[in-house]
Amino acid sequence: MDRNTLTAIVLSLAVIFAYQTFFAPPPPQKATPVAEPQTMQRPPAADAVAVPIKPGDSYLARAQSQQRVAESDINVDTPLYTAVFTTRGGALKSFKLKSYNKTLDKNSGLIELVAVKDFMPKPLNVSFPDSTFDIPPDSMYEADQAELKLSPDGGQKKLTFRQIYPNEIKVEKIYTFQPGKYVFDLEIRVHNLSSQTLNQNPSLSWTQFVDPAVETDSYSHDGPISYIANTLDRHVVKKITEQNVLGPNVAWGAFESKYFMAAMVPHNPILTSLYLSNDSQNMVSVGLRGPKNVIPVGQVALFNYSLYMGPKDYEILKEKGVGLEYAIDFSDWLRWLVVPLLIVLKFLFGYVQNYGLAIIILTILIKIIFWPLGNKSYRSMKEMQKLQPKVAELRERYKDDKTRLSQETMALYKSHKVNPLGGCLPMIIQIPVFFGLYKALLYAIELRHSPLFLWIQDLSAKDPYYITPVIMGVTMFIQQKMAPPVGDPMQAKIMLLMPVVFTVLFLGFPSGLVLYWLFNNVISIGQQMYINKKHS
Repeated sequence: MDRNTLTAIVLSLAVIFAYQTFFAPPPPQKATPVAEPQTMQRPPAADAVAVPIKPGDSYLARAQSQQRVAESDINVDTPLYTAVFTTRGGALKSFKLKSYNKTLDKNSGLIELVAVKDFMPKPLNVSFPDSTFDIPPDSMYEADQAELKLSPDGGQKKLTFRQIYPNEIKVEKIYTFQPGKYVFDLEIRVHNLSSQTLNQNPSLSWTQFVDPAVETDSYSHDGPISYIANTLDRHVVKKITEQNVLGPNVAWGAFESKYFMAAMVPHNPILTSLYLSNDSQNMVSVGLRGPKNVIPVGQVALFNYSLYMGPKDYEILKEKGVGLEYAIDFSDWLRWLVVPLLIVLKFLFGYVQNYGLAIIILTILIKIIFWPLGNKSYRSMKEMQKLQPKVAELRERYKDDKTRLSQETMALYKSHKVNPLGGCLPMIIQIPVFFGLYKALLYAIELRHSPLFLWIQDLSAKDPYYITPVIMGVTMFIQQKMAPPVGDPMQAKIMLLMPVVFTVLFLGFPSGLVLYWLFNNVISIGQQMYINKKHS
């Protein structure tokens, strides 16, 4: 097999692979004596009342008893986000990220992580299934703050929701916020106010409305994701049955989009299970259940969670230390390469303050690393080109004997000390780098809405005018014309078709990746011209 045949095979496999692959904790805390109820300030608009909860009451009866109670909103403002909590369920109504707009238009609004309908339980609702006392997720709480504001140089602040069922149970949800972090904590305290031992099994849920009419692309996944027993799983919404239970040993469960996620992290993963549900009203839930706790009379059980609501930034996610960084789709078999490439890219950005320029510089650095291999490849191609007349003679002489033709061709290469694979091996070695950069540039949030210049204002999106993919195709065509001529007409057609195939393929690729491949081609043309002139 000569160089051109192998090159065609490699490039064809690369195209097929690209298309098919890229398109298409601490132990439980001991119970402590229940503290005397403290007077808590209720928001002025609240009209909440405590509704006794009986072990024999049905869920419907308890829920209906809460419907007449007015709810109040509590606004939480931090340097990184604004959140709106509600006294109904002590849950979340809105969570907007201050540094991220929906589109390039500055007036498009901030990214909102909460998507629910009025009839749905809100995210971060808590219930107690399979327990002595269950509590509806939309039951009414009292809040100790009417609003909360964190300054950049201030300390942490707490927001507490509480509901009491006299002589039965008291539940507190205590959120602790940090001014400069997307992570905040939730502690659920369950006080046994009854005269019997309680068995309580908490369930913390993130509920999201998934609109089936919204089109999704093959680049991203919008839906539940989990990390259980060191295994990441992206759950397809359409394949979720009425309720699935997974685990235990749940490191975290989350609801994700391409660049953002809302994750719930239990502090006791070994005793925690994850459940998924999807009902007929497109209400999808991902939740953490457990651990079950026995609460003696007059005692309190503590259930602790960390919550991450923010961008899928590798360094921020990795800092948590529970594997949240695996939510970024860098591919398991390429992660070892993608992460260093991303680190170098961010390092270069620190100097040039433009990710487009950083990509160009990274391209040059990669080319320098592979320069010796490139020289070897082009020298081999040049030697192969010199032998083409003799190869053509052999084809004519042994056109009816393919076996003899192959033997004589290899003998010719051996006698002239030419390795027919020498021109292809450097290309094969660089293919993982290409796919590593593909993953880095496609899923790194740093490139989202990051401009190069002029018409390219988002390196994570395709070129809106397809200018760079077309220029990239032209550079590939130039490379093909500089390569040794191919004797086999079929091979010649395949090689001539490759620039067209790659151009069409790259039309939908992130402009940052097209930029890398374009400048890689330009440098390769210069290197090939240098070798051709030196060995002419």
